[in-house]
Amino acid sequence: MVKKVSSPSSSPVTVTVTSGGKSGGARSMGLTSPVQRVSLSNSPLSAAHRSRTSSGGDRASTGGRYSSMSMSKDGAAATEEISSEFVSYTVHMPPTPDHQNMSISASQSLLLHGESKPNSSEPRTGFIAGTIFTGGYNSVTRGHMIDCSMERPNLGVKFGNVCGMKGCDEKAIHPNSRAPCDCGFKICRECFLDCLSSNGGGHCPGCKEPYKDGNDDDNDIKIRGEAEDQALPLPSMAEFRSDNRLSMVKSFKAPNQPSDFDHNRWLYETKGTYGYGNAVWPKDGYGFGSGKSGFEHPPDFGERRRKPLTRKVPVSAAILSPYRLLLVMRLGALALFLTWRIRHPNHEAMWLWGMSITCEFWFAVSWLLDQLPKTCPVNRVADLSVLKERYESPNLRNPKGRSDLPGIDVFVSTADPEKEPPLVTANTVLSILAVDYPVEKLACYLSDDGGSLMTFEALAETASFARIWVPFCRKHGIEPRSPESYFGQKKDFLKNKVRLDFVRERRRVKREYDEFKVRINSLPDSIRRRSDAYNAHEELRAKKKHMEMGGILAGSPSKVAKATWMSDGSHWPGTWSSAETDHSKGDHAGIIQAMLAPPNSEPIYGSEADAENLIDSTDVDIRLPLLVYVSREKRSGYDHNKKAGAMNALVRTSAIMSNGPFILNLDCDHYIYNSLALREGMCFMLDRGGDRICYVQFPQRFEGIDPNDRYANHNTVFFDVNMRALDGLQGPMYVGTGCIFRRIALYGLSPPRATEHQGWFRTRKLKLLLRRPKVIKKEQEEMALPTQVDDADEDDLDIESLLLPKRFGNSTSLAASIPVAEYQGRLLQDLQGKGYQGRPAGSLVVPREPLDAATVAEAISVISCFYEDRTEWGKRVGWIYGSVTEDVVTGYRMHNRGWRSVYCVTKRDAFRGTAPINLTDRLHQVLRWATGSVEIFFSRNNALLASRRMKLLQRVAYFNVGIYPFTSFFLLVYCMLPAVSLFSGQFIVQSLNVTFLILLLLITVSLCMLALLEIKWSGITLHDWWRNEQFWLIGGTSAHPAAVLQGLLKVIAGVDISFTLTSKSVTPDDSEDEFADLYAVKWSFLMVPPITIMMVNLIAIAVSMARALYSPYPQWSKLLGGVFFSFWVLSHLYPFAKGLMGRRGRVPTIIYVWSGLLSIIISLLWVYISPPSGSQSYLKFEFP
Repeated sequence: MVKKVSSPSSSPVTVTVTSGGKSGGARSMGLTSPVQRVSLSNSPLSAAHRSRTSSGGDRASTGGRYSSMSMSKDGAAATEEISSEFVSYTVHMPPTPDHQNMSISASQSLLLHGESKPNSSEPRTGFIAGTIFTGGYNSVTRGHMIDCSMERPNLGVKFGNVCGMKGCDEKAIHPNSRAPCDCGFKICRECFLDCLSSNGGGHCPGCKEPYKDGNDDDNDIKIRGEAEDQALPLPSMAEFRSDNRLSMVKSFKAPNQPSDFDHNRWLYETKGTYGYGNAVWPKDGYGFGSGKSGFEHPPDFGERRRKPLTRKVPVSAAILSPYRLLLVMRLGALALFLTWRIRHPNHEAMWLWGMSITCEFWFAVSWLLDQLPKTCPVNRVADLSVLKERYESPNLRNPKGRSDLPGIDVFVSTADPEKEPPLVTANTVLSILAVDYPVEKLACYLSDDGGSLMTFEALAETASFARIWVPFCRKHGIEPRSPESYFGQKKDFLKNKVRLDFVRERRRVKREYDEFKVRINSLPDSIRRRSDAYNAHEELRAKKKHMEMGGILAGSPSKVAKATWMSDGSHWPGTWSSAETDHSKGDHAGIIQAMLAPPNSEPIYGSEADAENLIDSTDVDIRLPLLVYVSREKRSGYDHNKKAGAMNALVRTSAIMSNGPFILNLDCDHYIYNSLALREGMCFMLDRGGDRICYVQFPQRFEGIDPNDRYANHNTVFFDVNMRALDGLQGPMYVGTGCIFRRIALYGLSPPRATEHQGWFRTRKLKLLLRRPKVIKKEQEEMALPTQVDDADEDDLDIESLLLPKRFGNSTSLAASIPVAEYQGRLLQDLQGKGYQGRPAGSLVVPREPLDAATVAEAISVISCFYEDRTEWGKRVGWIYGSVTEDVVTGYRMHNRGWRSVYCVTKRDAFRGTAPINLTDRLHQVLRWATGSVEIFFSRNNALLASRRMKLLQRVAYFNVGIYPFTSFFLLVYCMLPAVSLFSGQFIVQSLNVTFLILLLLITVSLCMLALLEIKWSGITLHDWWRNEQFWLIGGTSAHPAAVLQGLLKVIAGVDISFTLTSKSVTPDDSEDEFADLYAVKWSFLMVPPITIMMVNLIAIAVSMARALYSPYPQWSKLLGGVFFSFWVLSHLYPFAKGLMGRRGRVPTIIYVWSGLLSIIISLLWVYISPPSGSQSYLKFEFP
């Protein structure tokens, strides 16, 4: 049977419903290619009418029947009956909290209309939350739909126009009448009269405030319609016009009054006396006789507008002025030192003098490039109370006080469940779902670049556990909101807790989390055993079929592929463990699964604790944000561009599904440690001048590092010194994680305003207005996007050229989402100056449209492997390709277009992650960073080619990023010079002159004083600074030279560079050593140069000491100079040597062999080149 129906206008597609298939009750549906989806509606009622509830389902893992749905790109295919082979291709998704219980008829109704039945008392969501969508190259887009048959639990939540009093199911007072209380609490007529008579003063059960008019007759008990309480809708992107209904008259009594103040709306909504224009303004209650004269001054509507969300805290001049003075003094001392060295060469060893002076000159230039950007450090502070008052308080356009904050899409990236354990990723996702931000404005996307079923099922388990964890965090104010970190804290968890049920509920949630960990840890074995069982069954079926077809005469049976199976007996569309065709890490279909549906715009409160509900959530909002699993399509022959390509796929997917104007990206091991971090970041984006900020970067903080921080894993000098200093220029660099982006900045668009720095030293500034609105009518406000992209000299482009497929691809939905994201990311009109674009207050409280099949089908198409062909993704749009450090390049491109960035250091760490504490892993991490810097230096992203919109010192900082690995060759030479000096008996100077010693002392003392002042204004410790200096030499003699060689090979010979993922460690058990990985010794070729330097210097010290003791004329001055510099080298390499010894002093034999061999060769070569003076002929060494 084939039945054709048409979908609603919100999803204009043709649906074909076919019954059949081997499961009997399965449904297979074909959809035509989707058309452009309307992202926003001008009618808030229609959006609210189509909204769906995301809660539902049991937290226990249960099964269900899963059906198959396919979406064909061909419109004619929608009307054809699907073959049985096609219908039998089903994919089973593990149970998630959004499994819906519905009959076939109810499912079809929800499928076609995307809304709940009007007479149903339970919340229902559409089929999107229970459907896994797959598709890709040369394949149809399939949606495998869940049809669960188990009963839904009663959440104890009342929906519709029902009385909110417990035990009463009567119909509430008609919504088109006048409400008894401004809070909007739904109550029937009988309960309202009982409240007036029972509690003495007529208190509202919702807000506990007394009714303002408790003696009204029954005929006066009316509430306003919900349509009048709805916030003003978001204006259309095509026609943005001022509302002609608003009175635009501005009173001379209130100069700070907003221009769009509506007197009639204020009078109606507040039931007050018309105040402006009268002599006085009434007090609360709008009556007479209160206070001295019964009146007060009119409220200042511009007060909130004047309050800044952030403020800049400059470093004290008592610290910064001496710091700058010392920098100038050391620069002068370096100039004098180098001048003296050049004018006083060592004629006895010119080669030694030449190498030393060359290295010293390079070190001076490198130090200057590193120090100049540190001259303008700043600190910033955000005011969260102002943010709440401005965006989440009732006002004229938002009478209910709904959140007017813009949406945020959070990206989490993972690639390999073996090196990035699913439990670590699950904790990161849980911390995101529980963050303190409006639920309806938040969406989380997990990018699984490996297409692993383990990650998929772990995310499904995470979505189930989130139904318990998130309400628990909201109810008790849990910090941090990663369960692994919270339950692993060693401090008193009862501190500041006052609720009597906290201990009981914490114990229950802790037990549930332990069971959750066991389920996650058992996933690999569970999937393997399940797949083995199904594969064995398939082999038996193949053999049986072979015997039925003729046995031996038919030949050997066909080989059955070793597939990875889902829990319902269907093939996993992603990567298989056997790596078959179309199911390997570099060759699999694209997958999208909405684990949690978009939440309703209204809060949903839970029920009391019982056998099924672990905590009492009657006063807690139990809604969960949108959670989506994404695995982009990969095919052989396509360059997938590693992490940058995965991030760009998430940008396109999120633009179609949620389109938040701001994006936060996190690594899978970086969880949210401060639940208010997102709000603090948004303070900078939404403050005056925030429309010029492309991203807000947070510092990286790490856990699980040894107390001594042997290998400088905390990297505090970079995050607390360099980044704070860059914040005083054009902004910090993007470091790959913990960063909130403005979406349109990722699209390659320019800021609304920019400054060009001209002249030799960029001292002359030229202001540029890059958003030029096209004024057609005086009353009409046109929305103009930033039009310049990369080069400052490019002509302005109109909006049509920005949306060409050449730049963004052929997705019309993606193109239509760009102006919407730009509009939603604007500042409020009250904050914008005259002539600038802004959005009215209350324009973002409109409920989000629900997801439909056409939307997800379009999202599948934009993650295909060929979508970026002949587009500018990775070139100008999104994360930039071509470097293993795509983060630095992406931030550089934004700064080059004139954007600014901000460094947000919160009082409580915003995010925390893990770092490799093993020596080999740490060196490979540094190798990857340094190789990316070399690639930047030899590319068009070199700061020497920056535009005039980048400040001079910002350009110096980016240039230093590209050039610092080349310091390694000079460092290698300079570390060998002390040993060469001791072997030869010469020194870099002919004699230890007093002038030389004074200049050397001045340089050393000034460096130490600069370090102390940096410690003072940045807040780091002297231990952190010394560890950073030590690892600078360790990395400079090991990883950096290899990075330069690899970079040169890529530039000259085109040799591609591949790196392995850094392993993320999980929290060890109590019986395990927390720092066991610190003592593990893994062989790497990067260890050879530092070991050689250490052994050569030790041998040189021993040889020189023996020579001085037995020489009749010892040269103690040269000996002391050489020994001093040798100890300087060895002291910096001490953490490296300690790491080689391991826990019990065991070092791999290969390290001794290579290092000893190199040391012997170098020593013999030196003896042959420069034999000791006065030696006998029989002591001379000669090569055969």
